[in-house]
Amino acid sequence: MFEDADDEDFEAIVASQEESQSSASASSSLSLVQKDKIERNRRKALALKLAREKIKDERTKEKDSGAGFFIPPEEDSNAKVHDSIEVEGRPAPFIGDGMPECIDCEDNFSESYLFTTFGHYVCDGCKENDHNRLITKTEAKKIFLLKDCDLDRREPPLKFIIKKNPHNPRWGEMKLYLRYQVESRAIDVWGSEEALEEEIAKMEGRKNIMKKRKFDKKIKELRMKVRGSLFTRKIDEGIHTHTFGEEVYDED
Repeated sequence: MFEDADDEDFEAIVASQEESQSSASASSSLSLVQKDKIERNRRKALALKLAREKIKDERTKEKDSGAGFFIPPEEDSNAKVHDSIEVEGRPAPFIGDGMPECIDCEDNFSESYLFTTFGHYVCDGCKENDHNRLITKTEAKKIFLLKDCDLDRREPPLKFIIKKNPHNPRWGEMKLYLRYQVESRAIDVWGSEEALEEEIAKMEGRKNIMKKRKFDKKIKELRMKVRGSLFTRKIDEGIHTHTFGEEVYDED
């Protein structure tokens, strides 16, 4: 917002610029310092003029509230939000000869949750089978020895659904994968089912070794405690304590 003082400064700058230009025409040549000063004054005057025009243009769009301030124009932000929302409907059920076949029971089905969500050819009657159940990302990595990149970055990325943690909603959301697809991905990563089972066996063997080491360590600590208590007991038993009888006065 510019006041009268700004107008005076603007007029002074323009006047000084005109004087500089007239003096420049009077003299045949100017020094570099004078030319630089003239250019700075010209740019400053132009910036003030553009700023004044911009504020004037904004004031024409604003609404005077009558309380000492202007109300900015309201933007229709809701329209942008609605335009960016894509509505994806549920796919229509299969009808007639085009119905897919379940890979478990070999029956045709028109609708399936696993087929719609994961693209897995299994009907709703067979989705409760163990290999068709959903597992968390932690279980997928622990059971099948996979990494995050094997699930989410390796082509094609595995599909998943997001649900809230049933144990505690504050723990964050869970990613649920289809066990059948995770197992297939593990076979692709390790080369074959036999190689996967061998690696799992090695992992279990290493876990058993670690468990045995922890068990032996606890047994050793327990033995040391028992030996220490026995040694303390022997010391206590080895101390002689003399028992005196009743005192008798001897006149001699």
